[in-house]
Order: sequence, then structure tokens, then C-alpha cells
Amino acid sequence: MWKTQRSTVKGYFLAGGQMVWWPVGASLFASNVGSGHFIGLAGSGAASGIAATAYEWNGMFCVLVLAWLFLPIYIAAGVTTMPEYLRKRFGGKRIQMFLAILYLFIYIFTKISVDMYAGALFIQQALHWDLYIAVVGLLAVTALYTVAGGLAAVIYTDALQTLIMLIGAVTLMVFSFVEVGGLEGLQTKYFDAIPSTRKENSSCGLPREDAFHIFRDPVNSDLPWPGVLVGMTIPSLWYWCTDQVIVQRSLAAKNLSHAKGGSLMTSYLKILPLFMMVMPGMISRILFPDLVACADAEICRKICGNPSGCSDIAYPKLVIELLPVGLRGLMMSVMIAALMSSLTSIFNSASTIFTMDLWKHFRPRCSEWELMIVGRVFVLLLTVVSILWIPLVQAGQGGQLFIYIQSISSYLQPPVAMVFILGCFWKRANEKGAFWGLVIGLLLGVIRLVLDFIYPEPQCGETDLRPGVVKYMHYLYFSMVLAAISTLTVLVVSMLTEPPTEEMVRHPFRFLLMPREVRDQLGSSPPSQAQFFLISNLNLSSFMLCSSLSVRPIVDTENIPL
Repeated sequence: MWKTQRSTVKGYFLAGGQMVWWPVGASLFASNVGSGHFIGLAGSGAASGIAATAYEWNGMFCVLVLAWLFLPIYIAAGVTTMPEYLRKRFGGKRIQMFLAILYLFIYIFTKISVDMYAGALFIQQALHWDLYIAVVGLLAVTALYTVAGGLAAVIYTDALQTLIMLIGAVTLMVFSFVEVGGLEGLQTKYFDAIPSTRKENSSCGLPREDAFHIFRDPVNSDLPWPGVLVGMTIPSLWYWCTDQVIVQRSLAAKNLSHAKGGSLMTSYLKILPLFMMVMPGMISRILFPDLVACADAEICRKICGNPSGCSDIAYPKLVIELLPVGLRGLMMSVMIAALMSSLTSIFNSASTIFTMDLWKHFRPRCSEWELMIVGRVFVLLLTVVSILWIPLVQAGQGGQLFIYIQSISSYLQPPVAMVFILGCFWKRANEKGAFWGLVIGLLLGVIRLVLDFIYPEPQCGETDLRPGVVKYMHYLYFSMVLAAISTLTVLVVSMLTEPPTEEMVRHPFRFLLMPREVRDQLGSSPPSQAQFFLISNLNLSSFMLCSSLSVRPIVDTENIPL
């Protein structure tokens, strides 16, 4: 908390830009793997097998794309938030405002309320507290050190909590595999994990035949393989390369090398969720089939309060029933650590976006002291809104929390991802094209999101009365369609309207190499240490990238005032 100057914008929101690689990597992992992952991935494993692991392994590669392709561009642009980058790239204020509001909505829908619900569900199973009392108790502690300490406090606690998470989750994994007879025992016993009460002559309560396949049938499965390869990658690129929560941790690194080291560390850690979360969830179904795999709506309501299914109690049930008293306490701290580490990261990033992109727009002459106060107050407001959203999370997507997260991501994130990709790597993209690409893509995404809530997935044995676009188009396929429509809109509108000005399309690497007087005319601040480091470390891949984009030289390098 006292490590950086918390009274300054850079000290509070970017930890003073002094983080080395290992806390950056640990914070990236902890911000990503919250209690929603423990509850949600284990629940998906219990319900449908190992397929949800594809999301984790997809992220292994996307986090490296961030460090090697996107981060140099963000550092060169000298930005604090992602909406701010699009304002610098395209000009105007409407994209920045539009995106800032959208990011806050995404955080509430898919991050904060989900993590709070998951953490509270664990406490409810372990201590038998009321769900909302558990939520308020968790938030009180979490908001305290986020508001007080800024990003530095968040990153250092994330590093400690990552260690706790790994120790606790690996311990439970070992106990689980011993109980079930190792990997061979899991493979044979999983298909016998059928609840005693279920509807005859139906598939209700039966394990999926493709439970041990990641690539599944392209038409009839729960995760079709073309959607896994393409439709999953688009929201994943948004999350790892353009999401404020993730990018902000990388921007806090001392320099580009430390940011790359942090991304590599995160990529290695992303191998673990299959063994730490998904397979223990499957083992929980084997050990408690009547509870975790319940197939009757009334029985499920009595067990976990959710008629859609109780697969999300798989992980807490395993902890409570399998571990001895001392280790059970360790796992409780693991779940709380996972919840708090992801929540604090989101709180800090959401307050950064609100303060820097929205509040500064309405009060451009406000003091740094005012920005600090507004950022802290907004965290408290955000928690209240998120608590009100929890009942909808509880009912979403057939009781599988992780699938709820991914489906909403597939409706809201692809247009933003495509606008960022085109903005970074296609210089003809202009402000009008980017704006209308976002508007049309998000309009279609919101329509599908609303249809999903109006027509929820029918419970087992009920007739499916959903409209065709919801019933037959998987959310991963919809993600692909949404990305294609958004890209086409940006391309067509950009080509039909005036090209962006020369100042807007200069590649960020070249932006740093301009003479000082030109840089000053464009309204840029003096380069930071990280930016000078970037100039001196432009490696071969960077030059190859510039060449492939046909970027013209814009300055005589002999006159660079370094």
C-alpha cells in the first residue's frame, strides 16, 4: 500500500510503472482465475466433461499475443485505459465514451457479480450462511484494500494469493485422485455417475458420451469444435489483449521485457486448470452423483436452491467432504483469495475507466485529488449494482456458471475485439467505420443476449420452445457471425468515407521516432522510460511487423532527439 505514490494517477492506477515480471505474471493469473473459475470450471467438468478446458488453453496463446503484438503499441501510445487508446487512434470522443460504458457493463455482467456469487456459494455450502450476508462480508474486506492501496496493493496481494491458490488447489487435486483411483479410475467411473432419481427413457442425469473429448461434434454438441477454434478465440483476444483488467497489469511493468516475462509465466500457469479444477469437478460427480448431478428440478431446488441444476456445488462439496479439518480451512482461504484477487483487479480497473474516460470528459480541469476520490467512491457504487445482478446470474445457462460467463462474452466482446485488431493493424480504418462497427455488432449482440434471458434453456424433459436463432445457433457460432458482421461494417464504412488523417495512422513505433516538435504538435506527453526502452529494444519481429503493414518512414532517424 505504501510502496507507490498513491496520491498520483500513475501511482494509484498503474502502480507507478515499477512492477517486475513475477508479480505481473502472478497478478495476470490471479485476476483471470477467480472463484468463478473454481466453481464454474469444476461445475462444467461435472456436467459435461473436459471440454471447458479449451477456454483455458486458448488463453495460453492469447496472453502471448498481448505481450508480443499489442503491448508495444499501447506503451508507445502512452495510454492508461483501452478506451483512451481508441480515442488516440481514431480521434473524437464518442468511441471512448461508448467503450467505457460498455466495459463497465461487461464487468458487472460477466465478472463482478459472477465472482461474488461463486464465492458466496462456497461460503454458503461451508458455513451455511445466507448467500447475501456472505456477499456483503466478502465485499467489505475486498473493497477496503482496493480503495486504500490502489494497483500496487492489488498486485502484491494477487502474488501472495496465487501462491495460496496453487498450494491449496494442488492439495485437493491429490486427495481427489487418490479417492477415485487415479486417472484410470476417473475415466471408468465417470460414466457410472448417474443420480438415483431421474426421468426414465431420457438423457436427464446421464454423463455425456464425449465427456473426455475437447473437440466435439460441430452440430449437436455443447461445445462444437469449429466454435472452439474460431468463435472462442475472438472473445479470448478481447479478454487477453484489450480488456482493461489484463492490460493494466502489463502496463504496470517496469519495461517491455518484464511485461513479456509476466505473460510467459501466466501462459505456463494456464496449463493447470484442467488438473486443478475441471477433473476434480468430474471426480465430485463420481463421489456425490445424487447431489452434483441431480436431474429433477424440485430435488435440485432443495439441494442448492437452483432448479436448473447443481453442478456448480461440485468444488465446494469436494472440499467439505473430502479434506480433513485443517486442509478444509486452507481451501476456504484459497476460495476467498481467488475471489478477492479477481474482484480487486476488476474494481481497480473499472474505477480507472470511469475516472479517466468518463469523469475527466465531463470535468477536464479536475485535480488529481478529485480523480482519486471519484475512483474510490465509484468502487463502492459498483459493488451495489453487482449485488443486484446476482439473482440473474443464479438462473443463467442451466446452472453452469462458466457457460453463463462465456455465452455473454460471446455476445458483447467480438465487435470490440475486431475494432481493436483493425485499429492496430489496418491504417485505413477510420473513426466512422470503427464507431458503426461497434454499434451494429453490439446491437445484434444485445438482441441475442435479451432473447437468451427471455427464452432460457429448458430444464431436462421440457419441450424446447425457443426461437430458432437461440435454439439452433450455438453462442460460439454467433460469436463468429458477430465478428464477421462487425469487421465487414468497419471495412465498408471506412472505405466509403474519408481516410483518417496522417497523424492518426502513424504506427506507434514510428510515433516515438518523430522529432520532438512534431510530437508536441500532436499533443503527446514526453516519452516515459518505458517508451525509451521500447525504442532501444525494437527487435527483428517488430521491424518485420512494420514492413508487413507497409508503413512508410516518416522521419529522418538521424534527427531523433534522444
